[in-house]
Amino acid sequence: MHDADPSLDELLVGAARALRRRWAGGLGPDLTPHDARALRVIGHHGPTRLGVVADHLRIAPRSVTDVVDRLEQRGLVTRAPDPADRRALTVSLTDRGESALAEVDEARRVESTDFFGVLSERERSSLAAILTRLDTPRP
Repeated sequence: MHDADPSLDELLVGAARALRRRWAGGLGPDLTPHDARALRVIGHHGPTRLGVVADHLRIAPRSVTDVVDRLEQRGLVTRAPDPADRRALTVSLTDRGESALAEVDEARRVESTDFFGVLSERERSSLAAILTRLDTPRP
C-alpha cells in the first residue's frame, strides 16, 4: 500500500459521509439531519424520556431539550408527564411527526438502495457481514 492511498478508516468514514449527504438531500428544507435522527429515535422508542433520546443521539441531556423544542414548535412531537414518574417528561410523535418520519425513512431507503446499488448482491452481502462483525462488541 502506498502512503498516499487512503487507509481503511478513511475509506469507511468517507463512504459514511457520502451516504449521510445523500440522506440529508432527502430531508427537505425544514428538517436537519440531527432533527431527523431525533425523530427516528422518538419514533422507534417513544413515548420515551428525553434522557433516552439524548443517549441515542450521543448528546448532553440539556442539548436534547433544544432539539425537542424545535420539533415541538413544528408540531412533530409532544411532551407529556411520564406515567411512571410525574416529575419526568416523555416525548412522542404527533400524527404530523409520524408522517414526517415515514417520509424521512422512505427517502433514506431510496437513497440507500441507490447508493449501494453500485455493488453486486454478493458485494452487499459481504459488506453487511463485515460491518456486522466490526459493530459487534469485543470482550
